[in-house]
Amino acid sequence: AWGVLLAGAAQLLFQLPFVLRLGLLRWPRWGWRDSGVRKIMRLMVPAMLGSAVVQINLLLDTVLASLLQEGSVSWLYYSDRLVEFPLGVFGVAVGTVILPALSQRHAANNPESFSHTLDWAWKWVVVISLPAMVGLMVLSGPMLSTLFQYDAFGERSVAMSTWSLMAYSLGLPAFILIKIFAPAFFARQDSKTPVRIGVQAMAVNMLFNLIFVGLMIYWDFEAPHTGLALATAASGWLNAWWLYRTLRREGVYQLEKGWLAFWGRTLLASGAMAAALYWAVPLVLEAQASGANWSAWLWWQRAVWLLAFVGLGALVYAIAQWLMGLRPRDLLERPSTKD
Repeated sequence: AWGVLLAGAAQLLFQLPFVLRLGLLRWPRWGWRDSGVRKIMRLMVPAMLGSAVVQINLLLDTVLASLLQEGSVSWLYYSDRLVEFPLGVFGVAVGTVILPALSQRHAANNPESFSHTLDWAWKWVVVISLPAMVGLMVLSGPMLSTLFQYDAFGERSVAMSTWSLMAYSLGLPAFILIKIFAPAFFARQDSKTPVRIGVQAMAVNMLFNLIFVGLMIYWDFEAPHTGLALATAASGWLNAWWLYRTLRREGVYQLEKGWLAFWGRTLLASGAMAAALYWAVPLVLEAQASGANWSAWLWWQRAVWLLAFVGLGALVYAIAQWLMGLRPRDLLERPSTKD
C-alpha cells in the first residue's frame, strides 16, 4: 500500500516539469461561475457516476464471492490482477491515445476521419487482445504458479484461481473494446450514453451472477466462484456490443472493408499459437488443473520457463500473421486526417 502511494506521488511529480515546459502550469484560481468550469462539471458528473457503476459492480461481486467457499474473494482477486495487466497496459494506452485524436476530428467536423480512427484502434485491439486472451487461458496455471504459489498460496489456490482466470480471459477483448468505444462518446461531449449503457451492463451482470453461480452450485462444480468471472466477461461483451451498436446507429462509426479477412487471420494465428504452446509444454494441461508441475521448481526456474513459453507463443503468432499477409505498416500507420 505504501508502494502504491509513493508511486502515485512520483507519477504526479514526474509530469509537472513537462506541463511547465508546455506553459500549462498555473496557480489555481477560484472561478465556479466560469462557463468552461460549469461545462466541465456538467460533463464530469455522468463520468463520475459511470466510475461508481464499476465500483458498485465490483463490490457486489465481492459480496457474492464472500458467500461462497472460503478463499473465493482471493481467487477472484488474483486472477483479475492478471487480466487487468494487459487491459491496463494496452487498453488504457489506446483509449488515451485516441481520445484527443477523436476530439480533434469531431471539432473539425470530419466524420470520415473520426470513423477511420476508431477502425484503426479496433484493429490494434483485435491483434493484441485475442492472442493475450488465448495466452492467459493456455498458460493460466503456470502463470499463477510462477507469480503466487509460495507459502500460504498452495496448489489448491492455484487450481481455483486458474478457473476464474480462464473465465475472466474470455472477456479481455471486450474490456479493451470498451476502452476505445467510450472515448468516441466523450470526444463528442456525450458522457451520459456510456453511463446509461454501463448501468444496464451492471444490472445484466448481477442477473448473470445469480444464474451462473446458481447453476454451478446445482451441478456441484468445485469452483462456483468461476460463475462470477463468467458473468463479468459476458456482461463486458454486452457492454461493448451496446456501445458499438449505438455508434453505428448514430452514424458515427462504420466498419471498413477487409474486417472478415482480418478477423480470420487473427483467429488462425491465435490458434497456431495455442497449438504450439500445447505441443511445447506437454505438462501444461495438468498444470492448468493444479499448477503442481511447477511447484517443485524454484521461483527463477518457473520464471525462466514461463518467459520462454510466452516468447514462443509471441513468435509463433507473429510468424503466422506475417505468413498470412499482415505487415507492421498496416498497423503502425497513423489514421489519415482530412481536417
